[in-house]
Amino acid sequence: MWWFLPWTLAAVTAAAGGTRASDLAPAATSMAFTTAPLEDTSRPQFCKWPCECPPSPPRCPLGVSLITDGCECCKVCAQQLGDNCTEAAICDPHRGLYCDYSGDRPRYAIGVCAPAAGEVEPWQQNCIAYTSAWSPCSTSCGLGVSTRVSTVNARCWPEQESRLCNLRPCDLDIQQHIKAGKKCLAVYQPAAPVNFTLAGCVSTRSYQPKYCGVCTDRRCCVPYKSKTIRVAFQCPDGPGFSRQLLWINACFCNLSCRSPNDIFADLEPYPDFSEIAN
Repeated sequence: MWWFLPWTLAAVTAAAGGTRASDLAPAATSMAFTTAPLEDTSRPQFCKWPCECPPSPPRCPLGVSLITDGCECCKVCAQQLGDNCTEAAICDPHRGLYCDYSGDRPRYAIGVCAPAAGEVEPWQQNCIAYTSAWSPCSTSCGLGVSTRVSTVNARCWPEQESRLCNLRPCDLDIQQHIKAGKKCLAVYQPAAPVNFTLAGCVSTRSYQPKYCGVCTDRRCCVPYKSKTIRVAFQCPDGPGFSRQLLWINACFCNLSCRSPNDIFADLEPYPDFSEIAN
């Protein structure tokens, strides 16, 4: 039986080695685990620029506010209690609603319209939102002001809003930029970004705005695609502030020139696009 002893020792050693290997197996296996996928934090883009709005605003149901969307682009019907809301589709401010994004963690992109703290006041439930068109800019060149009347506020009370406007620079001869053979330049855009100045205060960031151009014939150029942005200013010897500003996306040149100081000018229909200048 002397020959059986080496085989027995070999079997015991192999068994012991297999046990040690199995003891190390969990550690080796744990190194091969695939990490759990990260939560999707990508935010969908609901706002697109330049703005693309329908030719006429929608007709909202009775009691539903017609407001400007969260992109500051188009007129839309406000979302109501329980409706989904986004940065573009905003909740009805006249009903005391806000967009609750808590159910869309961690993206916080799509929420649900919920009542703000406390109950909605009866006058808010009966408020019918109204916003007039912006008046023409008070000046044909340089910095001016345009105004409108809106009830989109906490009291649903008609209030006058204002915004800065600058249709074209006064100290620049835009006619020299008209191409040979053309009579009009509908839009002029400076090559380099600029900072806006107001009463000695300078915008906190630079912009590359577009301006309406000029014509060598009797046509005049006015904005026909625009939006309102908010510009922050910093003063050298005081606190900063912000103002609304007309941001021009496109202009067209037409024969029915409008007086910049005529508040009824926007009641006239625009001419056919056959009069748009190249």
